[in-house]
Amino acid sequence: MKLVTTWFGTFILDDGDNILEKTLFPADPEEIAKRLQSMEAGEILPEEEGLADGRPMLVREKRLAILGDVLDFEQPDIRPDDFDIDRTLLGKAMLSKGREKVKASTRPDEHIVQAIRTIDDLTKIANLMSERLHEWHELNFPELTAMVPEAKYVELIAEYGDRAAILDSGKVDIAESMGADVSEADARAMQSLAANILTVIKEKEAIEKYIGQRMKEIAPNLTHLAGPLVGARLISLTGGMDRLSKLPSSTIQLLGAEKALFKHLKDNARPPKHGVIFQHPLIHRSPPWQRGKIARVLAAKLGMAIKIDMYGDGRFVGPELEAALSKRVEEIRKKHPKPKPRAKPHGKNRHKR
Repeated sequence: MKLVTTWFGTFILDDGDNILEKTLFPADPEEIAKRLQSMEAGEILPEEEGLADGRPMLVREKRLAILGDVLDFEQPDIRPDDFDIDRTLLGKAMLSKGREKVKASTRPDEHIVQAIRTIDDLTKIANLMSERLHEWHELNFPELTAMVPEAKYVELIAEYGDRAAILDSGKVDIAESMGADVSEADARAMQSLAANILTVIKEKEAIEKYIGQRMKEIAPNLTHLAGPLVGARLISLTGGMDRLSKLPSSTIQLLGAEKALFKHLKDNARPPKHGVIFQHPLIHRSPPWQRGKIARVLAAKLGMAIKIDMYGDGRFVGPELEAALSKRVEEIRKKHPKPKPRAKPHGKNRHKR
């Protein structure tokens, strides 16, 4: 006997391809799609197990080898019309299967990529709006810019509006202003713009918080070592964790410095020592002559961290990597406490200006 499965059912046939037993799938595109996906994944369907019932069978597919002997016999001509099955079900089932595959192919790190790019967009928007607010409000109160920090500047305008209301609040004090008086409508418009800037800033902070939480879930070792935002930016620059995990440490070190690298290759400018990992405290808080060496060590450890996150079966070794990194950084700082002296010119050109 032969066991054969089509898109609409499972059949047992004799040597003359006559149908002895059958189990038809439900006439539902979603159910058919599930079975097609299971078959594609190499799984045995319940209908196939039920019909075989431990009896010796001949099968055409290797996935069914547990149910019988695999033999490459010709596919029997079993038509859905013979069982009053609408052929359009197959098209609907394939569409459903395609939708499920697209959903399944979406990776968690793709959301991180979109989130970090959203932060970049919100930062640009907030900066542009803030520049416009400064130019506009300086017509009324030009001295305010030098009197308060940027964050406080926007908050004061959002809360009070024009110069008179800000001075009445007692938050700032000035004897006389060079700014012109504005109408109530002008003040409300500037106040609304400032409030919108604060909304953008709050949204940016909310997404940063979201990135921090998600990065700890999908890339805990990278997050522990690089911080959530630097780690997320590395993932964004490469397009995903899988791609990042396959890069050598020298490439990770320069991610985000592509323009400087191309300028070095094209115009023989000084080569870059680091890309976005410059935002890591170990680098940007170190003296300039130590940064390149620290960046090299940090990139190597980040490469190890992302590989463990991708292929380490959930192992968390962030503290161990951090301890090894701190040890190497301390060695670099002891070995290079001062910058190297510049080489003096030699020969005929020594005294030339």
